[in-house]
Amino acid sequence: MKSVSEGYSVKKDAEEAVKYRERGNSHFKAADYRTAALLYSQGVCFAPCCSEQLSVCYANRSAALYHLKHYQDCLDDIERALKAGYPSHLAHKLQDRRTMCLNQLSKKASEDEPSMYANRKARTTASNLGICPKVAIEYNLEKGRHLVAVERIAPGDVILTDRPYSFVLIPEMEEMKEKYARADMFGTQYLRCHQCLAKTLCSVPCEGCSYSRYCSARCQREAWEEHHSWECSLGADLMAMGVIAHLALRITLKAGLKTIQEARQLVTETHEEAKSNGLISSPCNPNTCSKEGDPFASHYGDSYMSVFHLLHHTSHQSTAVRFLYAVTAATLSMKLSQAAFFLASRNINNHSSANSRLPCGPKKEEGDAERSSEQWLLGSAILRHLLQLRCNAQAITVLQDAEMENSRVQSRQEIRIATAMFPFLSLLNHSCSPNTTLVFSTVTADAGCADGPADISQHLPEEQRETRGVSVTVRAAKVISLGQEVLHCYGPHSSRMAAEERQRLLQEQYYFLCQCEACSNPEKDGEATHPGVKGSPSEAELLCFKCKAVLKKNREGRFCCSLSSCGHQTTSAKVSTKLQEMRIVLEKAVDLMEKDRPAEALQLLKKIESHSELMLAQTHPLQGELADATARAYATMGEWNKAAPHLERSAVATCSQYGEDSIELGQQLFKLVQLHFNGGARSQALAVIPKVRRLFSLHCGPHCPELLELKAMEDCLRG
Repeated sequence: MKSVSEGYSVKKDAEEAVKYRERGNSHFKAADYRTAALLYSQGVCFAPCCSEQLSVCYANRSAALYHLKHYQDCLDDIERALKAGYPSHLAHKLQDRRTMCLNQLSKKASEDEPSMYANRKARTTASNLGICPKVAIEYNLEKGRHLVAVERIAPGDVILTDRPYSFVLIPEMEEMKEKYARADMFGTQYLRCHQCLAKTLCSVPCEGCSYSRYCSARCQREAWEEHHSWECSLGADLMAMGVIAHLALRITLKAGLKTIQEARQLVTETHEEAKSNGLISSPCNPNTCSKEGDPFASHYGDSYMSVFHLLHHTSHQSTAVRFLYAVTAATLSMKLSQAAFFLASRNINNHSSANSRLPCGPKKEEGDAERSSEQWLLGSAILRHLLQLRCNAQAITVLQDAEMENSRVQSRQEIRIATAMFPFLSLLNHSCSPNTTLVFSTVTADAGCADGPADISQHLPEEQRETRGVSVTVRAAKVISLGQEVLHCYGPHSSRMAAEERQRLLQEQYYFLCQCEACSNPEKDGEATHPGVKGSPSEAELLCFKCKAVLKKNREGRFCCSLSSCGHQTTSAKVSTKLQEMRIVLEKAVDLMEKDRPAEALQLLKKIESHSELMLAQTHPLQGELADATARAYATMGEWNKAAPHLERSAVATCSQYGEDSIELGQQLFKLVQLHFNGGARSQALAVIPKVRRLFSLHCGPHCPELLELKAMEDCLRG
């Protein structure tokens, strides 16, 4: 572990702080204030506590924040710089900047902000966590705990809202920088608070390491009291072990020894009671058994109890996996002890300062047996959660702009920013064609440091800003009838993967053979052209090279023209080669656009267009990606009206692959509205807006940012 973790240094380093500050200065001089602020934040995180480097990085960042109109954050940084010992002969610069900030805030305060703040506060407290009354938790031996509709649920209705018991941010790999050839490309770990996942330009650093950072002193303090006081000195080890091991440890730290002991004791008592009542050995009728057959039904509302009682599938996991997890748990337990931090009994509902940094090992009156018992309990809990996370971990995803800062085109991609354990969300079973849709929210009322327009919350002192944290909202994607199970997708989706591949992946990771509607009816799923013959989405909608009729794959794996009069055949190898050649050209074109060379990208795409039209139907997924890239190239050059027809073609392929009610189609049509709006095509934009509004309302709710932007465009077009 020592040799592996050497490549993940998280120590404070004054020289690194200087390097980041100087790079920030270069961007500041070029008026690239956002990048400058992020580089200064890196300097802040590397600078040792109470050092001159720390004070100078804070001071420089305050200047960048002033130009970004984040005035309250600028004031906060000025105070931090002075507190860290900013040189007295330069202090007049900070005093002048403070005066300018106060003047700007005074102007803002006189412009009618109170009502706006009141509305924001109402929204932040309106969300209710838990399960809606239209569904109930049921239990049987076949499905375990699951959700069933007790009345009709309409599309778009909220079924449940949940917050993670714990999560760990996923660091972005260095390969991304190499892919886009951008030294100043910032990964997730630099852009988001490690406690609440809010985006922030002005990180508050951990005082002990250079890695962890937060959006506010409040988040910094909460993280320290909950878990980071133990994790801080183990940062390099945890990064080397990976996100799942880190999350298993964090769940254990948050719970504490006392709560873990209570949960273990409850398992023993409940198991014995269930055996004596015949609930474990007797079969359960799936049609009549509900929560009464579930030994732990009374603990659904208890966050840690819900997590502790999730299935760990130990008997299904291979000997190699179990051994690896056992070694990982033992290593973490030993590392905690060696780092002189050890858990003491904690009340899960009381995170007071008394529960913060705690000494390792027994007190003088305690013996080795006590210490050994606590270490064993800690290690066993980590191991339990490692096993659970293999089949219960949930990725937190967000839509992120995929373009460079100077791009004039909005293009978003879904990225994973964290791995989490959600108590209520874990109750949902899988379907490859789910009847629900998930949306993760990382919005906070503290938007002062966020990348985007300033709002009223930035005029509040840091301690008065309310952190909302991350949550997930599950909505019905279609009508869910009385008695129907509520299902969501664990990853393998029928629109992206063939049934055989989906079932293999689900069996490997989740230990069940999927029998959902998409897997049970492959013809309905659009995956079989002949009985027993299945194909992936990339093999659908291929055209005959001679007559352009649809190609079908036979039992021997060859592609044959569907017209008997033609009879043309080709091998799977030739088809795969041609598809791969087009994919390579597409990737080169996208790379050129990332480097702000859209004209060259367009030339490549035009060359491949004739080949794609000979081989791919308009509904083929790759045809859709090529059309989308072509639209993006035209739009980047400001040729909006040339871009729109290509994006319409891309939307046709997206609709065929994901369905007319999918969020993927909504995202494509949203871009189409933007193109029509920028190109002055008023009637075309107004014709598409209702479709976009319906899809985003269905999947994301009525208050999502896209609908607000859509309304602004519509008002402008109609005004």
